[in-house]
Amino acid sequence: MSAIYERAGDVVRRIYDRRIHAPAVLDPDLHFPNAHLYIERWGDLRLEALELARGLHQVPRFHELMSAQADISANDGRDWQMHVCKAYGVEVPGNLQRCPILTDLLARTPEVLSACLSFVAPGKHIPRHRGPFRGILRFHLGLVVPLAPDGRPGTVLDVDGVAHRIGEGDSMLWDDTYPHELWNTTDQVRVALLLDVRRPGMPWDMKILSRVLTAAAGTMVWLQRTRTPYRRPD
Repeated sequence: MSAIYERAGDVVRRIYDRRIHAPAVLDPDLHFPNAHLYIERWGDLRLEALELARGLHQVPRFHELMSAQADISANDGRDWQMHVCKAYGVEVPGNLQRCPILTDLLARTPEVLSACLSFVAPGKHIPRHRGPFRGILRFHLGLVVPLAPDGRPGTVLDVDGVAHRIGEGDSMLWDDTYPHELWNTTDQVRVALLLDVRRPGMPWDMKILSRVLTAAAGTMVWLQRTRTPYRRPD
């Protein structure tokens, strides 16, 4: 299944690569002006994430939500867990109820297609991979970021060969179709808010294709929701 997913992703990436030329890291003022709404509330979002972390055993691992991601989620026996509130436009009501501040922000930012809280276990390495869909951009906001011995953020996100350390309250808007990988070098869980944002200013044909792909992905998410809960039982 993962091979099929990767082949499909390669086809989609090639289509977008011919039509959209942009760097790996982008200016949020131009591409996601509403980023400031999330940045201004990062402390409150952090408190919501810490409350979820009290019952972290209930939060599913990424590969439990999407089996095609087992190669990067279940690669080393260390957890990468996702509290998904919205996926490709499909809301997860029960998870949203546990995050009222995030829910309010999502209602004010319709350009956000997906939203989740990402919990990366101590020592976890997420291997190098690429997202399939250049029609969206990834917004990353650090919420709980343990420090390395040198005082810098202890999680390293490498995007297209450039290492980024995103600390608490720091953020970055980037294109996840570029190769990327992540290391949590600390002995504590790292928590980040991840948003997928509709890319603005695309050519008309890419805008139409993006709408079609988003609708198809949303349908798949909805079907998955009817079969598999987004939270593991106690």
